[in-house]
Amino acid sequence: MDNIIEVKNVTYEYVDDNLTHSAVKDFSLAVERGSFTVILGHNGSGKSTLAKLINGLYKPTKGDVIVDGMNTKDELYETEIKRRVGMVFQNPDNQLIASIVEEDVAFGPENLGIEPDEIRKRVDESLKAVDMYEFVKSTPHHLSGGQKQRIAIAGIIAMQPDCIVLDEPTAMLDPKGRKEIINTILKLNREKNITVILITHYMEEAENADRVVVMNDGAIIADSTPKRIFSDVEMLKSVGLDVPQTTELLYSLKKNGFDVSTDVISIKEAADAIEKALHLEEK
Repeated sequence: MDNIIEVKNVTYEYVDDNLTHSAVKDFSLAVERGSFTVILGHNGSGKSTLAKLINGLYKPTKGDVIVDGMNTKDELYETEIKRRVGMVFQNPDNQLIASIVEEDVAFGPENLGIEPDEIRKRVDESLKAVDMYEFVKSTPHHLSGGQKQRIAIAGIIAMQPDCIVLDEPTAMLDPKGRKEIINTILKLNREKNITVILITHYMEEAENADRVVVMNDGAIIADSTPKRIFSDVEMLKSVGLDVPQTTELLYSLKKNGFDVSTDVISIKEAADAIEKALHLEEK
């Protein structure tokens, strides 16, 4: 297995009001190259700290984070790790710094010392990858929330990372904007084989992932496929997480005596499961 990220027995401690707290504790996780991993957890579960550890923004108090063979503690690799692992944060306004879209997308490659002709090529290709090329000359702050976030993602793509970590990238967006971003993420993963680590608390955003990791109190409490994770409704609710509406419906039906499968996510799968249960009832 070719792992691009390896988090090995990591503990991260911080001091608040003269007290030491552990945001993650003896935490281990390996992420396969080209995969789409979703990390779920309520506020304070440690998932955002994990994102910053993977990118090298935070250094482990104990243990090691290895990015493509490079230890984030080694200062020699600091720039290269940030090139390999791009970060997209919650608020796109905090990542957009230029007055023109193309200048914003060019900012990262310019800092890497890329030649101007190559930067031009990367800017155009990155904007096309997120379906925003028509806005190349636009002012970012006149765009919608979803469009701004796609520009922020284009800026990361232009640096040609192997992995993108997205920390609650849709938290400030409306449903349309959220859908735009998730479709963009899926496209990058499937068409460009970019490893995606998506941190979110929106259950429906995890439906198309290869793997879902559930965090609570700085530790992993579940790690499996979306269907298996969402079928364990009581576990998710016990750590303050909701479940997709389809799963909630089937869970309620099962509690009320219907012999219905709960390991489904999509609306069509839910409809099929209910139809099957009704046929069994009739017999």
